[in-house]
Amino acid sequence: MTRAIGIIIPTTLEGGGGVEISKEEVEHVAKLARLEITEAEKEAFSKQLSAILTYVEQLRALDTEGIEPTATVLEQTNVFREDKARPSLPVEKALANAPEQADGFLCVPKILEER
Repeated sequence: MTRAIGIIIPTTLEGGGGVEISKEEVEHVAKLARLEITEAEKEAFSKQLSAILTYVEQLRALDTEGIEPTATVLEQTNVFREDKARPSLPVEKALANAPEQADGFLCVPKILEER
């Protein structure tokens, strides 16, 4: 068994059928993420997550000794432009269309919730 995010995930089902995530576990994770999901979504996510974790179990069975970890299979290089200082937008122009401003700053609604 593996413990993740406050739920216990069986590493394999008896008979090698894969990993199964219940609707209750999906509901628990949704609650932790503060998501409201429907019964149909719980069923769909349960199947999808079970399939993903079953595939991960298949990958765990592979011998990866001596294989270099990769983030991508494509050869990539940094494509950023050279960082040069240049004039920026004047404060007055940046705030010209702001619905509310104070002391040279944008005023926005508070988004933090009380606990």
